[in-house]
Amino acid sequence: MSRNRARLAGVLALLVAGGSLLTVPSAQADDSRPSDAELLAKCDNGTKKCVFHPSGPPVKFAGPVRKVGDEDYNCTSLSQRSGISWSDTVEESNSVGLSMTVGLGWEGVFSTSITTSFETSWKTAKTESATTFVDVRPGQVGWVTRTPDMQKVQGTYELIFKDRFRGKRYWYVPFESTSPLDTSSMAQRTRPMTEDEKANHC
Repeated sequence: MSRNRARLAGVLALLVAGGSLLTVPSAQADDSRPSDAELLAKCDNGTKKCVFHPSGPPVKFAGPVRKVGDEDYNCTSLSQRSGISWSDTVEESNSVGLSMTVGLGWEGVFSTSITTSFETSWKTAKTESATTFVDVRPGQVGWVTRTPDMQKVQGTYELIFKDRFRGKRYWYVPFESTSPLDTSSMAQRTRPMTEDEKANHC
């Protein structure tokens, strides 16, 4: 009888040990670090504090050159001045890849943090429309490019949760974002048409 009891105790010990081994990974998974996007999606959605701490003032820079509007082909023997109408929208972008305006309760959260930090408006998008006149010589094609003025800011988001999230109440997320300013520069471009363009447009 004592031998059977010892054998049973050994089996129970193995089962308990095995159960412990099975439960450890799930506990570790619960305490693993969430992605930056997952953390920032919790801003004002489970946190009692979500504050952006900038590492410095916004840095202004020229954005990428963008072709706007349609091309104008001059198939005549005289120079022509053509009005090219265009509309161009530049949006905010960030290192986490989150939309700051839709889908995650972010409406106004980020822009308000930046505005508070720097006393300047931080835009999520800027649309500019106009008609630009381009002088196009015979046999050439003309178009318009726009270079938006941008600003960039870097820093860290501090999140304090009401209850523990993944085992912690305090989380920190490095963050970088760019935003369009109200200004931009325009340029008129021309070049000779290719033979294919002459065949297709003239």
